[in-house]
Order: sequence, then C-alpha cells, then structure tokens
Amino acid sequence: MPVENINDIKLFWNIKGEKGETLILVHGSWGDHHNWDGIVAELSKSFRVLTYDRRGYSQSEKPEIRDSFKNDVWDLIKLIEHLHISSAHIVGNLFGASIVLKTAQLRPDLFKTMIVNDPPLFGLLNKDNETKTALLEYDQRVKSVIEYFNRKDYESAAKEYIETIGIGVGEWDKLPDHKRRIFIQNASTWYTQITNPESIEFDIQQIVNFRKPTLLTSGSLSPLIFHKVIDQLAKSILHSKRITFQGAGHAPHLTHPDEFIEMIRNFCIG
Repeated sequence: MPVENINDIKLFWNIKGEKGETLILVHGSWGDHHNWDGIVAELSKSFRVLTYDRRGYSQSEKPEIRDSFKNDVWDLIKLIEHLHISSAHIVGNLFGASIVLKTAQLRPDLFKTMIVNDPPLFGLLNKDNETKTALLEYDQRVKSVIEYFNRKDYESAAKEYIETIGIGVGEWDKLPDHKRRIFIQNASTWYTQITNPESIEFDIQQIVNFRKPTLLTSGSLSPLIFHKVIDQLAKSILHSKRITFQGAGHAPHLTHPDEFIEMIRNFCIG
C-alpha cells in the first residue's frame, strides 16, 4: 500500500486481487479509498481492483494552496501510466465521477468501460424553470452544510451532508466510527472543491464521440438536479446505458453493496 510521487504530489494507492482485468474506483468528496471497502473484497475475486486517495484526502498529500480540479484528472492519468495499466474499467462516484468523465475526454484509450454515478456537473444543464428550481433546492442543502463549516463545526457539517445530500436521514449514526472520522477529516477538501466554479463545468461536446461501453447510474433518492445531469449525459453519450438504484442516495456502493457489485460484474464482464 504505497504512497508515491504521482503528477508531482504524493498519492496513496492500493491494489487488491491478482487475476482478471483492472478495475479502478475513484471516490467522491469527504471520503477516501475506504469508501469502497464494502465492495473491494468481493470484486477482487474477479478483478485487480485499484483504489487510491485523491489529492487532499487522507493518506495522500494535500496541496498548500487552492488547487485546480484539472490536477485530479491528471493524477488519475499519471497513476494509470505509473502502474503500466494499458486500459481499465473505471468507476467514479460524485466528484470522482466528474474526474472519470473528464479523463475520458482526454484519454479514451485508458478505458475498457466507464461507470459514473451522480457527477455534479451542473454547468452542462439548460436552465429551464424545473432545473432552476432543482438547483436552488440543492444549493439550499449545500448552504446548510457550509453554515456548519463556517463555524468550524466539521462533525455537524459532515452529518448534515450525509443526511441531506449524501445518503439519507438517519444514516450518519449508522456509519462506523472510523468512517465518520474520515468524513470529518476531509471536510476542508470538500469545501475547497464545492466553492471552485470549474468543478461543475463540463464541455459535453468533447464526450459525444466516446465509444467505450458507458453506464450512467444514480440513486432514486438523489437530489433531482443529479438526475437531470444523468439525463443530459444519456442524451449526449448515445450508446450509454442507465441504471437507477431504488432506495439509494448518492452512495449505492455503501447502502446497496450487493447490487453495486452485481452491476459492475454484469456490465464489465457480462
């Protein structure tokens, strides 16, 4: 489980499994590679599963100054190259899904398949009345999290995020202590990303020619604005497929691990 200098920053990464094709899991905000713990052991029976802590998270180095979101994309590219992986099945959640999509724009050759869950790429949406209402509702939830953050009450901020945006009401208390600590520890990196305008932007025209098998996923309980992002991606990536996890929020790999594992195996292996 090394920490190595990748793209001029120290990144923690880990590979489990010794057979099959490479499966790369890119975590979202607040968490780290442990977000995937509930599915890695089983998936490692079929794949070589690569997880890592994104820059600014947990065991990876945190930049001293505000960072460009583009560096997350190049971190993934350089990590794949560093490990001499010719191509892989690449899965991303939330901001991790945004990173995966932006990586696909630049380096489609690195992909065997792509699976993205709830990327917060709101910049690609048309601002019709329903979208404006959905975005306003989401912004209100984010502001409630930021209010706790501004008071330096990071535990309450993390709980507010999990219960109003991430997973669902009452889910914070169900998390193991070590996972709650991870969310609290990474609160400041989430804040840096959520307040960075470039993080929500996406040039949809640069992905329309992506020809690798693509699966777009969301939870039925995710805020409406994320379903609209998936709608737009589905229109633009014409060969893509779509799955909605019933009863799930932003993190179906946490709340519905068996279904998530089955989805990956069915899509990537068939």
